Amino acid sequence: MTIPVALTIAGSDSGGGAGIQADLKTFAALGVHGTSAVTAVTAQNTTGVTGILELPPSLIRQQIDAVAGDIGIQAAKTGMLSSAEIIAAQHGIEHLVVDPVMVAKGGARLLRDDAVEALRRRLVPLASVLTPNLPEAGVLLGHTVATLDERRQAARDLVAMGAHAAVVKGGHAGGDATDVFFDGTRLVELEGARIATPNTHGSGCVFSAAITALLARGADPLDAVREAKEFVTSAIANALEIGHGHGPVNPMFGLRTGG
Repeated sequence: MTIPVALTIAGSDSGGGAGIQADLKTFAALGVHGTSAVTAVTAQNTTGVTGILELPPSLIRQQIDAVAGDIGIQAAKTGMLSSAEIIAAQHGIEHLVVDPVMVAKGGARLLRDDAVEALRRRLVPLASVLTPNLPEAGVLLGHTVATLDERRQAARDLVAMGAHAAVVKGGHAGGDATDVFFDGTRLVELEGARIATPNTHGSGCVFSAAITALLARGADPLDAVREAKEFVTSAIANALEIGHGHGPVNPMFGLRTGG
């Protein structure tokens, strides 16, 4: 049996709601073999992050090389990279989804200030698809991004920065959850239902992982983003009521859960 292979380069979430754990669940749910390169180990749950231990960049690169050299990689994504040195450890993968993770749902900083420029300069130009939320797009561009018009312009500007395509997510907007996709030619607005729930931990990870899985299966980037938006919307609609804070979205919604 052959199966597409996707790689997640991200941090571990001990609560299982985001990071490596969310990515691997998403890959499996979408019929892709998931592999991983762990960048950091975090102690976290639904209420926040209480500890972070970064792995050495050399070991991160060894993990990537071990997977690429033996199994092969059809697509990969980055999540929590945290430092300029870890960002520099990334290297050539044909289909790379860059989720510029900066802040955890509970407010903990996951990207050092001095790593933002490395992200702009070294990683954005490698991105087949860049997936910032509104605060992340604002940090990358150096100004606030909020309205739909600002999302449209931000998507154009991020492609001008070097990304092959960008989707600026509208989840942080007031009543409007429209995402904006741009690939240098097509500017497409992707509308979606806003679901009233506090349980959205891991939604950005699941979205970017779904894009990665679909690219690994051969989808066009725009088609991958469209299908990934539908997937993460269902994962949010089926979010898990666990813990005492922001519960996780559920990328395994297609499987039986509970008792």
